[in-house]
Amino acid sequence: MTHAIKKELMTILACPKCRSAVKQDGDQIQCQNPECRRIYPIRNGIPIMLIEESGIAPA
Repeated sequence: MTHAIKKELMTILACPKCRSAVKQDGDQIQCQNPECRRIYPIRNGIPIMLIEESGIAPA
């Protein structure tokens, strides 16, 4: 089940690796920097913005 993150929260979130803007993509948060491409999980409606929990989106 996809949990929508509030718009207000999305405006202040940034990728902890490169500090770029992020967007929600289903049940994950995705970094918008094409060189970083980190994806962070959303668990129970809470974005887990830890580099150790992230993966890299396919190119």
